[in-house]
Amino acid sequence: MRALASDPAARGLEDDAAVLDFGGENLVLTHDTMIEGVHVLEGQDPADIAWKLVAVNLSDLAAKGAEPIGVLISHMLGTDDHRFVKGLEEVLGEYGVALLGGDTVRGDGPRCWGCTAIGRASHDPVPARSGAKPGDAVYLGGPIGRAMLGYEALRDDTEADDTHYRRPVPQLCLGQDLAPHVSAMMDVSDGLLLDASRIAAASNVTLSLDRNLVLPLAPEGRLEDAMRWGDDYVLLCTGPEGLDERFPLTRIGKVDASGAEPLLLDGSPPEGDIGYTH
Repeated sequence: MRALASDPAARGLEDDAAVLDFGGENLVLTHDTMIEGVHVLEGQDPADIAWKLVAVNLSDLAAKGAEPIGVLISHMLGTDDHRFVKGLEEVLGEYGVALLGGDTVRGDGPRCWGCTAIGRASHDPVPARSGAKPGDAVYLGGPIGRAMLGYEALRDDTEADDTHYRRPVPQLCLGQDLAPHVSAMMDVSDGLLLDASRIAAASNVTLSLDRNLVLPLAPEGRLEDAMRWGDDYVLLCTGPEGLDERFPLTRIGKVDASGAEPLLLDGSPPEGDIGYTH
């Protein structure tokens, strides 16, 4: 598909969103799809599904430092559509986002949902994955692994907190604050290690992460799992030293010149799977 996406707005299909110069402003557009049994559990409350569907798209806007304008929603009909509408009302109200349209369908098999989110960039140039440069520090905008624990709680029907899996919180304000200062930025959706490697590949650098710096951000005893699990939707960025003194960020590593590996963990390539891929 990259061969077809020749318009500069597509950013080579290597970024979180498209950035379109429109009437002197930069519009930011992104789209995500969720499948029952893949991105959400079978039989999960549709109100939570609606929330997550919108929130993960707003998280992509956050990674561009964009202010949300509205969304288009695709909904596969079922017997509990009123719950989906309820969750949609809640998430749109929480973030002040307009529902602009979309589509409803009915079919057999696992249900699926789609969302296109439209935003207005707050800073020019709009942050990309491709701007990291040697000498930058690597920062993380919050804890990792909480969605993993929430998924396990929901799957196993325990009394542990499952909120972070069901209803992620996009870091919209933080993204807008960081946009003028970062060299590269994206949200952690498929796992810290995998997404860090994507910044490294797009920027033609090596990201060197330090386990001891990531450790306080992960659940006790679950660091390795948390770095690979994903669904955290916290911002991962690179930029000058000292950003963690000005913004709610944790420094977790540094950017080095491109080497044999795009990602190093304590000086060595991480072992095994480094994140979620389909």
